[in-house]
Amino acid sequence: MILTDVLETGLKVVFCGSAVGKVSAQRGAYYAHPGNQFWGVLHRVGLTPRRLRPEEYPTLPTYGIGLTDIIKSVSGSDSEIPAEELASGSGGMDLRAKVQRFQPLALAFNGKKAAKVFLGTPNVDYGRQPDRVGASEIFVLPSTSGAARGFWDESCWEELAQFVGR
Repeated sequence: MILTDVLETGLKVVFCGSAVGKVSAQRGAYYAHPGNQFWGVLHRVGLTPRRLRPEEYPTLPTYGIGLTDIIKSVSGSDSEIPAEELASGSGGMDLRAKVQRFQPLALAFNGKKAAKVFLGTPNVDYGRQPDRVGASEIFVLPSTSGAARGFWDESCWEELAQFVGR
């Protein structure tokens, strides 16, 4: 199951991953794998008043938050996404159109893989980027996936929360 976007105008931030993970696809909820820190970090940095459950993802616009993925045709971890899906570039064009339409204050990539595809570069640093999509600032954040714990640094998430005014 590929999950529908959670997008509307007036959002503070839209989080974008590479693709929905297998557990999330099975459960029908974003960031549903028990090892994923997404819901906990949203609360810790002050973007939500409590730790939400994955099944509550449709309520995120209440907190000024949206969700999408750069690849909407498959599910799986970054290593499982077929290279041709990433190479096509269509996901990046679709995402750019969505961001231009809904104009959040920030587009935040949950991990470097999706950001590299979108920005068209083999290298990207964490944090606020020099690029923008219209009026939307771009942030690249360490992935909340359990597989990425070795690269975890919550300070980039704090920077984003401060920028969007929590």
